[in-house]
Amino acid sequence: MTLLSRILGLVRDVVFARLFGASPLMDAFFVAFKIPNIFRRWSAEGAFSQAFVPVFADYDQNRSREDVRELAERVTGTLGGALLVFTAIGILAAPLLILGFAPGFSADAAGSDRFDLSVDMLRLTFPYLFFVSLGALAGGILNTYHRFGVPAFSPVLLNVVMIVFAAGVAPYYERPGMALAAGVFAAGVIQLAFMLPALRRIGMLPRPRWGPAHEGVRRIMRLMLPAVFGSSVAQVSILLDTLIASFLVTGSISWLYYSDRLMEFPLGVFGIALATVILPNLSRQHASASREQFAATLGWAIRLVILISAPASVGLALLAGPMLATIFFGGAFTAADVDMAAWSLTAYAAGLVALTLVKVLAPGYFARQDTRTPVRVGLIALGFNMGFNLLVVAPWAMAGLPAPHAGLALSTSLSGFLNAVLLYRGLRSAGVLDRDPTLGRYLLQVFAGSAAMAALLVAVTPPLGRWLAADVWLRAGWLTAIIAAAAVVYFAVLFATGVRRSTFRMVGHPQERG
Repeated sequence: MTLLSRILGLVRDVVFARLFGASPLMDAFFVAFKIPNIFRRWSAEGAFSQAFVPVFADYDQNRSREDVRELAERVTGTLGGALLVFTAIGILAAPLLILGFAPGFSADAAGSDRFDLSVDMLRLTFPYLFFVSLGALAGGILNTYHRFGVPAFSPVLLNVVMIVFAAGVAPYYERPGMALAAGVFAAGVIQLAFMLPALRRIGMLPRPRWGPAHEGVRRIMRLMLPAVFGSSVAQVSILLDTLIASFLVTGSISWLYYSDRLMEFPLGVFGIALATVILPNLSRQHASASREQFAATLGWAIRLVILISAPASVGLALLAGPMLATIFFGGAFTAADVDMAAWSLTAYAAGLVALTLVKVLAPGYFARQDTRTPVRVGLIALGFNMGFNLLVVAPWAMAGLPAPHAGLALSTSLSGFLNAVLLYRGLRSAGVLDRDPTLGRYLLQVFAGSAAMAALLVAVTPPLGRWLAADVWLRAGWLTAIIAAAAVVYFAVLFATGVRRSTFRMVGHPQERG
């Protein structure tokens, strides 16, 4: 389901690129869409899920069915009431939010309306926060009961609705950006409505009740406050990137967006999906004091993430231009846009392994209701990110060097490595993650496979000029053949060096295999 949603997300971005390119309109829309998504990670889907799922799993493991249902109802009423107020404030304060998140828009040359357009669009996109956050609550309940399909399918609806509004509604608007913003609003309503029948089927459709004094709600709120910081380092990084990019040449925000979307494809399919699956399992294992199984689940997830993210990182870096040319080039998305987006995609690709590892390491803390350690780690990584931007990216831009937006992507990648290393060390120090004597050999095997794949890509990939000159079907054929050949080489080298299915056995749980 996650793979399907990512494919449709890619189709959505192709529609955006072909119809609107890297234009002032899209710069404004991406900011207006990004703001509620950042608050979503802070207030609900990220921090809330990481605080809610462990507490809800503990209630389900050790309390009565009535207690579990009451917790769901109290959380729904409390979260919904708070979100309603916050959404109203966000709509009223839209000009201030745009000024804070993209101050460069207010300094645009005369005749540019990025600021006014983004304010108007934000007033339509901000209510998405309310609907998608309640949808995240519904998804947390369903995931706890191992009903992963419906929450994972929900983003498919977002992409379908936005494709329809971009291709079928926007052409009839005098201001096409407003149609895109209306599509975000409609998608939020549809996503939430889609969750409700699934909750009813498991007998957990909550009747919202105000309850900030409820013991379970208070536990969730205590865990959520530090989790807001621990789960949102990447979002703060993106916010800072957007703020700085708003001062760069027009199109910088769009180039970062399109390159980030390609990087998010493997990150979402493997990293985020895997984290979604292991969090409720880790929470149950912690609640039942199954330390060996807990460690085995984490170790299995780390190996699986490295297996996929390492070659994906190499492929994205070496095929950045060809992939962007194949997927986005054409219409309003020019050859210059391909070149600029390729710079930032290469920089993002450098950190894919680390950013994916963060997704599966963080649940090792949240499942144990430890939200303080990720806060400390996250703030350290965020400080590094800000320092890199000030010391490297700002002089890069002021010196007039090409593609300074790529420095923002590189900063995100480097801070991701720091984040992953500190999280891993913390789990080892806490005795939660066992030392794996075979991990070093496994990393060498993955490195060998990735190196062989890289050599193939360098040898057979045509130069970017030939990709741009070819028609779309020829580009698609080349890309498919090259990726297939790279995958064959990668897995052949892994097999030749001894990687087998048993490599992904959960040591503490011999009957479970990846």
